[in-house]
Amino acid sequence: MAQETAAAISIGPRIRKSPFYEATRRYGCKAFTTYNHMYLPVYFESPEADYRRLIEAVTLWDVGVQRQVEITGPDAARFTQFLTPRNLSSCAVGQCKYVLLTTERGGIVNDPVLLRLAEDRFWLSLSDSDVLLWARALAHALGYDVQVQEPDVSPLQVQGPRSFEVMRDLFGGWIEELRYFWFRETELDGIPLVISRTGWSAERGYEVYLRDGRHGDRLWEAIMEAGRPYDIGPAAPSTIRRIEGGLLSYGADMDLDTNPYEIGLGRLVDLEQEADFLGKDALAEIARSGPARRLVGLEIEGPRLPANEEAWPVSAGGRSVGKVTSAVHSPRLGKNIALAMLAAEAAETGSRVETETPLGRRAAELVELPFFDPKKRLPAQS
Repeated sequence: MAQETAAAISIGPRIRKSPFYEATRRYGCKAFTTYNHMYLPVYFESPEADYRRLIEAVTLWDVGVQRQVEITGPDAARFTQFLTPRNLSSCAVGQCKYVLLTTERGGIVNDPVLLRLAEDRFWLSLSDSDVLLWARALAHALGYDVQVQEPDVSPLQVQGPRSFEVMRDLFGGWIEELRYFWFRETELDGIPLVISRTGWSAERGYEVYLRDGRHGDRLWEAIMEAGRPYDIGPAAPSTIRRIEGGLLSYGADMDLDTNPYEIGLGRLVDLEQEADFLGKDALAEIARSGPARRLVGLEIEGPRLPANEEAWPVSAGGRSVGKVTSAVHSPRLGKNIALAMLAAEAAETGSRVETETPLGRRAAELVELPFFDPKKRLPAQS
C-alpha cells in the first residue's frame, strides 16, 4: 500500500502575504491555507497545543487575510444599510456590529464585522469572499454616491483569558473601559491602529487593526514582547474552539445558498425597518414559510474523529437528511462535535441520526448550540 504523505502549499508571488507573514514564518508556522487570496496560518505547535494556549493563556493571530471593504461618501450610511438586513440606524460611531450581507434571494454573501468610523465611513471586516468586487458593482449599478475601496488595514487578534493584561500593558487603563463590540482609534509608538473588543475565538479578546502595513513586523514583536509575562504564543483561528463556541465559518457552514433563518441568525434580519435592503422581499417570504433546513449541533459517538475535509452525509431512518458542515474532536469535552445542516423536519434536539465519516458510519445525537459556554460569558466578561 502506498504511504500517504501530507500535502503542502507552495508559497509564491501570486498569493498576497500579510504584513505579518515574515513574523509567522520566523515564529514557526507549520501550515498555511489561503483565504481572501492571501496566506493564512493554520497552526504553529499543533492544532491542539495552540488551542490549549488559547483557552488557558493568550495567543497572537495573523488575520491580515481579514480584509476591509471601506465605504465612504455622501450615501455611505444608506448604501451600507442596503447591503445588510440588520438595522443599522442605532449604530454609533465607534461601535461594531456583526452583520450578514445578503443577495436578492436572501442568500449569504459574507458575515463581516462592521465598524463605523464616522457618520459617512464604514469598514466591513470580511470573512472569505469577494465582497469588494460585489459592493463596487452594486454601488455603480444602483447609482450610490460612495467610494468603495480596500484600505491599507491588516488585523491581528490577541485572544485568550489573559488578553486583557497584554493589551492593558501595551495601551494603558482605557482598555478596561473598552466595551464588547466597540473600538477606539489609537497608536503605539507612532503605529496607527484601531483596537476593537472583538474576535473569532469565543474567548475574551481584541482585534488590532494595523493602518500602515510597513509596521507589521514591529507591531507583531511589540505585542509578543508585552505578552511574554502572560505566556503568549503565536497561533491561528482555532477550529476546535470556534466549533465549541458555535461560531460559523463562511464557505463551510454557510454560503450563497444559505439564508439567515437556516443558521439561526434570523435576529439579524429586521423586516420592519423603513430602510430597504437587498433581499428584503425574499427574506420576508422565508420568514413567513419557515426555513427548509436548520443548522444544528451534533455529538458524534465513538473514538476520536479527524476534522472534516469535506461535508459528511447525514441520514435518519435510512434516508438522507443533510450533511455535517464542520466537525472536530474537543479535548475539553472529550467528544466529537459537529455542526450539521439538516432538513427542518429532522432537526429536533435530542433526535438520533447517523453520519458517514472517514472512519466509518457513526451514530450521533442532536444537541443545543453552542457546545461550551452557552451564555457566551467568556468573550463579553468585564
